[in-house]
Amino acid sequence: MPTEIMVALISLAGSGVGAFIGILASAKLTNYRLEQLEKKVDKHNTVIERTFRLEEQMKVANHRIADLEEKGD
Repeated sequence: MPTEIMVALISLAGSGVGAFIGILASAKLTNYRLEQLEKKVDKHNTVIERTFRLEEQMKVANHRIADLEEKGD
């Protein structure tokens, strides 16, 4: 085989391996970012649920206070 063809094949193999490694690194970074985003969304959803429960408890407490005020009059 002529040396030019061997050099071209080696270059092709090197480019292919480099591109493959780049794709793997990019996929790994994307998966990491997605996991971090999922954690943030879970925290946000937890805050929303807690806020909803607190609002319900406040409604009950306000209703009880109103009932006590009516009984006191």
